Order: sequence, then C-alpha cells, then structure tokens
Amino acid sequence: MSTDLSTLSYEELAKKELKVWQRQMLKKPSAVNRLSKAAQTWINNLIPEKIHEVITTTIKQMTRGVLFGAEFITPQPIPAESLEEREHTVQTRINFYKTAGAAEGGVAGAGGFLLAMADFPLLLSIKLKLLFDIAAQYGYPIDDYRERLYILHIFQLAFSSQERRKEVYLQMVNWDEKSKQLPEDIHAFDWRIFQQEYRDYIDLAKMAQLIPGIGAAVGVVVNYRLINKLGKTAMNAYRMRWVEEQKLLE
Repeated sequence: MSTDLSTLSYEELAKKELKVWQRQMLKKPSAVNRLSKAAQTWINNLIPEKIHEVITTTIKQMTRGVLFGAEFITPQPIPAESLEEREHTVQTRINFYKTAGAAEGGVAGAGGFLLAMADFPLLLSIKLKLLFDIAAQYGYPIDDYRERLYILHIFQLAFSSQERRKEVYLQMVNWDEKSKQLPEDIHAFDWRIFQQEYRDYIDLAKMAQLIPGIGAAVGVVVNYRLINKLGKTAMNAYRMRWVEEQKLLE
C-alpha cells in the first residue's frame, strides 16, 4: 500500500528522502562508471609522480587555507530548532551560493583561459564556505577539527566516482562514534585521493568552459549544478546524523 505523502510530517518526509539517498550512495558502480574510472586511472598513471605531488600539495594547501580561514566569517552553531526550520534556512543559503557560483563561472568563462583557470580555486572556496554555513545551520561547531573533516567527507561524497563514493559514505555512518578514533592532525587526511577524485569528477564539465564563445554559458550552468549537487549531498549527510542522534534519544 502506498503512503499518502500529504499526511506525513516534514521529519517523516525527510527520512524517506534520506533513505532513497542512502540507497543511491550504496549502489554498485555501473559499467559506464567502471569504464570511466578505469580511463581516468590510466590517465593518472601517465602523469609523472612529481606532477601528482605538486597538484596534491597545491590542493591540500588551498583547501586547508579555506578550511581554517572561513572560521572568521562563518556563523556560530545555531541553537536547537526544528528540522524544517533549519532546512528552510539551509535551502536559502544553497540558493544564494548557486547564484554566486553561477555568476562567478560566467565571468570566468567569458574571460578566456587565465580567468577560466582562476575559476578552480574560487569555486572551491565557494563550495567549502557553503558547507561551513550548512554545518552551522545544523548546529555543528566548525572550530572542531572533526567537524571540518566531516565537511571534507561531504565534499568527497559529492564529487567522487561511484566506487569511491560508497567507501566515503560508509566512513560517515555513525560519525559521532567513529570520529572519536580519528587522528588530531588534518595532515593525516588522504589528500592524494581527494584531489584526484575531485579533479577527475569535474574535469570534463569544466573543460568546455575554456571553449571560446560558449565558455560563459558553460561556466554558469556547470557551477550552478555542482553547487546544487553539493548542497543536496550536505543536507542528506546532516540528516543522517540527525536520524542517528534521534535514535540515541529514544
């Protein structure tokens, strides 16, 4: 018997959406996913190790800079509210960042090769700032290293291959318990996999931004979609923790 969704509370609807999302995170890679990942791995193997080291270090330092710099402009954790109130504000923030990211992508795409290249760190900053804002709305303190690590897991979850996505998702289940066993140093994070998965995920979409005449339009659409995907991933990641916390209180 199907359920009349109109009779469900906001929390019940959120749980249903969460279960659908969780099943998606656990799906096995399709043939296309596996082929794409194999091709990306082959290409990565052709790149000299020194180049990988440079790219990894660059992205690590850039991400660390945003992670540890955004705290000065990120709101403090929001006191307890209903899930519906929290997520109404979260969706508003996602919409704001989608618009900002799309505008930035359009300017970068219209500005030629150099501006298109500059779009990478700018877009990364926008994405991480969005995650800081979302974490605060759900009531989590971003000055806690473990919460910042959770943010990096959300980022990976949104921008990784299906195979890697499942691994990351399983690391996030029962996070409050697992986080107690984490090392204190963010240097222990696997930056190599982080940068490769992120780069592989967005490369094809962002390459078209370099094409004269259509770069601006591509920049607008791609950035908008990437930020929207990140926002939806973050909402479900924090819903998962909300459900886990509710179970502990029962």
